[in-house]
Amino acid sequence: MTGLPSGRRTKFVTLAFWLILISVAAPFGIKLTEAVDNDAINSLPNSAEATKVYEESKDAFPGSDKLVAVIAYAREGGLTDADTAKVEADRAAFTQYADGGQIQPAYPSEDGKALMLTFPITGDTKEQQESASDIKESVDDNVPGGLEVGFTGSAGAVDDVYDAFGGIDGKLVLVTASVVALILLLTYRSLFLWFIPLLCVGMASQLASAVVYLLAEHGGLVVNFQSQTLLTVLVFGVGTDYALLLISRYREELRRHRDRHQAMNVALRRSFGAILASGATVALGLMCLLAADLNSTRGLGPVCTVGIIAGLLSMLTLLPALLVLCGRWVFWPFVPRYVEPGSGRDVTEVHGLWNGIARVVGRRPRSIWVGSAAVLAVLTVGAGNLSLGLPWTETFTDDVGSVTGQHLIEKHYPAGSTYPVQIVTGTESKDTVVRAIESNDQIAGVDTQNIQTSQDGRRVLIQAVLAPAADSQAAKDTIDDLRDELHAVPGAQAIVGGDTATTLDTERAASRDNKVIIPLIILVVFLVLILLLRAVVAPVLLVASVVLSFAAAMGASGLIFDMIGHPKIDYGMPLQAFLFLVALGVDYTIFLMTRAREETKTLGHPAGVLPALAMTGGVIASAGLVLAATFASLSVMPLVPSLQMGIVVAVGVLLDTFLVMSLLVPALSVDVGRKIWWPSPLSRSDHRAEVRPEELTKAL
Repeated sequence: MTGLPSGRRTKFVTLAFWLILISVAAPFGIKLTEAVDNDAINSLPNSAEATKVYEESKDAFPGSDKLVAVIAYAREGGLTDADTAKVEADRAAFTQYADGGQIQPAYPSEDGKALMLTFPITGDTKEQQESASDIKESVDDNVPGGLEVGFTGSAGAVDDVYDAFGGIDGKLVLVTASVVALILLLTYRSLFLWFIPLLCVGMASQLASAVVYLLAEHGGLVVNFQSQTLLTVLVFGVGTDYALLLISRYREELRRHRDRHQAMNVALRRSFGAILASGATVALGLMCLLAADLNSTRGLGPVCTVGIIAGLLSMLTLLPALLVLCGRWVFWPFVPRYVEPGSGRDVTEVHGLWNGIARVVGRRPRSIWVGSAAVLAVLTVGAGNLSLGLPWTETFTDDVGSVTGQHLIEKHYPAGSTYPVQIVTGTESKDTVVRAIESNDQIAGVDTQNIQTSQDGRRVLIQAVLAPAADSQAAKDTIDDLRDELHAVPGAQAIVGGDTATTLDTERAASRDNKVIIPLIILVVFLVLILLLRAVVAPVLLVASVVLSFAAAMGASGLIFDMIGHPKIDYGMPLQAFLFLVALGVDYTIFLMTRAREETKTLGHPAGVLPALAMTGGVIASAGLVLAATFASLSVMPLVPSLQMGIVVAVGVLLDTFLVMSLLVPALSVDVGRKIWWPSPLSRSDHRAEVRPEELTKAL
């Protein structure tokens, strides 16, 4: 594996392989957006009651799954004749989009200040989305001065989401690539080197997109906008991290070897284990998501795992082949020169700053790790500012039409008018079920005029309007009450669904996933570290450090979210943030501790830990900055969950890089002593292990 991309002739085989691979993959990669399914109902497990209502309605009641356009018109001083004319003109114009070609007369509010049009949109999914966009544009035409107009309902919401993501993938790639290029330029101070890792990451991204597209089209993989954007960010961030680690070792070996092919071969062999272990840790952590109930969360695991594997493959094959093809000049103007043995010059590249940090850690290890842990513990307090549950109306960072329309509805109509509750029950029990629904004081009304009967006559679909807002806790409580009441109706076999029920079932599935998958991720990471370090004590301490770092990141992010006005987080966010921070955070400790283990074999402990920190600190700091910056690029997304995910991961990675890896872990390793490698042979005393930290710092 290491000889193929670094060989004199085989490097050309590697490059030819990638050219063929990308030429085949690129046409599929650009189609990934076509495979994205952002329908909330498809995120739910099949066992959820809302899913059962959706599936049964789609089969038994044709058209019930159509997007519904809701348009609200309101004027505080009361509607004028011009306002009414606008409503009627829109009603006539929109009949071409309406399922059945007819739209009911506008529904007036009780206060006489608003009118509302509502109708399902005809056509297949793509046609409905295109019609929603056309309706949105037409609604804003020829609006009388002072009349408030809002296009909402499921059609308005879907259109706003597609507008938010329209062209965002290209923008996200451009921002991410620019950030990575800038950091690589500053890290290597080379006019050319930065382009090679960026090219490799771009090819890895194309390969990952192609594989994900094929899995979505032919393997039933659920891909939504979130997983698509996270795939891009993860490939760029993690791929660049692996590139930084390999290039750093390659530079070091170029000073030891006159032949660049031999230098790359050695660099690959010595960094291969750490890079592979890092990738395996992240990939296995991601695959833990297969145990999730939520289809969207379960789909995120394979999507991002494909990205990790593509990044690994690119950085372990394509990157070394390109580097040896280019030769030493690619590092210009700071070209690493071969150092003759016995010349007395040090071939190991150590940054003076990290040499100084290693000296400080060696002098006062206990004070440093206790102080670092205390800082992290204090930061966790900020998590108290967070609250689970992000209402749909607060999902966007900017004002959008569907939210404006919803606010108009809530002001002049029952708040749940836009998203009615859907109840499917037996035909014979219809009247009993309707009475049970109407008896609930949180139900504003039941649409008894439009009860649909299935083609076989055995089931009916009833729609009811909630008095509270559809995404409020009161609405969710009402769904629970309705389910309890209707399930108790003898022989009715009633099931309750709709948008509020979908939100409720999503939250419960996410809560279950948090309780099951977070411990599973910790276990997987722990086992990988045991296999890698051949020890038990070190993995325990490393896992504890990244878990503490995660809690601190959530706390620090809680303070930030509160300051920017978005303290409410989606139910699925803690699990995803935990996965990325623990799996990615452990990467840096893997880079550090594998080098420490390598040095300890020769120098003993702690003599192996401090030089390892001095030698790897610079590259790990650069990798941390790259990863934090790439996730921070999610802030260009106009959605609060993406903004929050970018902030949490960026803050967590920075804490891992500059506090946990730089101070806490090495100081703790020095303070615990050789027992940290227990039960491996490194934990047993020998003459090399008797070097005192304060003596070692004099040599650093």
